Amino acid sequence: MAAFQDTAAQEPATWWLDLPDEKATAALAHHVAEFIGAGDLITLSGDLGAGKTAFARALIRHLCDDDDLDVPSPTFTLMQVYVGPKFQIVHADLYRIASPEELVELGWDEASEGSLVLVEWPERAEGAMDADRLDIAFYVDPSQGDGWRRVKLTGHGAFAARLARAKGIDRLLVRAGWADAKRSFMLGDASSRAYERLIKADGSTAILMISPPRPDGPPVRYGKPYSAIARLAENISPFVAMGRAISTQGLSAPRIHAADLETGLAILEDLGSEGVVDANGPIPERYLESVAVLAKLHAEPVPDAVPLDAENYRIPPYDLDALQIEVELLTEWYAPHVDARLSSGSVATFVNLWRSTLREIVDGPRTWVLRDYHSPNIIWLPQREGLQRVGIIDFQDCVMGSPAYDVASLLQDARVTVPDELELKLLSHYARLRRQQDASFDMAQFARAYAIMAAQRATKVLGIFARLNKRDRKPQYLAHIPRVQRYLAKSLLHPALADLKSWYDVQLPALTDAGS
Repeated sequence: MAAFQDTAAQEPATWWLDLPDEKATAALAHHVAEFIGAGDLITLSGDLGAGKTAFARALIRHLCDDDDLDVPSPTFTLMQVYVGPKFQIVHADLYRIASPEELVELGWDEASEGSLVLVEWPERAEGAMDADRLDIAFYVDPSQGDGWRRVKLTGHGAFAARLARAKGIDRLLVRAGWADAKRSFMLGDASSRAYERLIKADGSTAILMISPPRPDGPPVRYGKPYSAIARLAENISPFVAMGRAISTQGLSAPRIHAADLETGLAILEDLGSEGVVDANGPIPERYLESVAVLAKLHAEPVPDAVPLDAENYRIPPYDLDALQIEVELLTEWYAPHVDARLSSGSVATFVNLWRSTLREIVDGPRTWVLRDYHSPNIIWLPQREGLQRVGIIDFQDCVMGSPAYDVASLLQDARVTVPDELELKLLSHYARLRRQQDASFDMAQFARAYAIMAAQRATKVLGIFARLNKRDRKPQYLAHIPRVQRYLAKSLLHPALADLKSWYDVQLPALTDAGS
């Protein structure tokens, strides 16, 4: 498919394409199938013989995974229903209806509920079509040959952003030389990011990262949304900048083949899927190397601004406001999850205790805090040597803060239980490596910061997992809550957290009991 005309993503979003033959029409149908689903409406416009039915037939066969499926034109039946492996598909031709009211007699509402709906001649039912839709208009030009078509895709309403993203992905794949690769969806994470593995015919692979700019949420403090206060990445630029910066440290971050900072897309080196855990839990040798990566990173001063194309990206500070608003997720989301009724006075005490405790962290040593340095985000690369065997894939929320945070993130892994003996072994390994670099490294002071950061992270994570369940309908994270509760109970035993432990003992006693 050769692009004919580019139109900036607006409301509505548009995308013009030239299709040289019927094979290209089928390819477009397969491409559209990648960003549509149940409940979507696709309207097909164009004169008789323009290619609407050919497109619909290719799309239905692809969605039903049946290249020989009989897909007749519904000109006479008006509506044809197909049961696909994932959702029902309704193919309608409204050429012969006189008014939108006739749709009721067809049983339109019942058939289209929860289905993917393809409608030819949608103008015959003007006013009855959903405002959120993808319109595909076909144009012929006899001078170009019988199979040639010019196609205009228009995303209306909520479909505009999806179409703009699909257009951006297509352009990036072409620019990077991956346009012919097979795309295989990979699981997303707890954020709005999604990933696809790209597979070429020769077996080479890459990762397509889809990380659209984060829309501003409602203001929660100082007129700012939560993400701004917590110093979360608003777009893909921090990922690109930090990926390159980590690589310059001699560590393994995915090489970036191509990126579109505006749309939030990147094609990354595929580091594989071999992790640092197995069915029995953490693999000690791999955790030791992962700790050694942090020791190397923390041994030398690192800049708070790193190159990003023609300018620098300034790494935000992990300041008191950011640390504070994270722990408050416990009172906002976790407490209701366990039916704990906290008075305004007890919440105020919680806030004040944490603020006082966190001041010494903010005033302490600062380094790059990758923030999600734990087993799901570490890839083991056995073909490489030394510390480069540790592949780091999640760092877009990097901030300047305490070196103890990432150590706690790994050693008190929220997704897999790290036994106490292994945690102590890993801490000792980290301290030994730091002392080799700096004889004045104070392990006692680091242990204090480690306990505070571990408790802060566990407190935050409990709130996040409860929020993922309640707000985002991702209950799978609840399975990890008992583990995080035990980590929190253990960390609260440090003398630096005595006052906070007293608060948890009284207000949320199940949390401190979890460690016994």
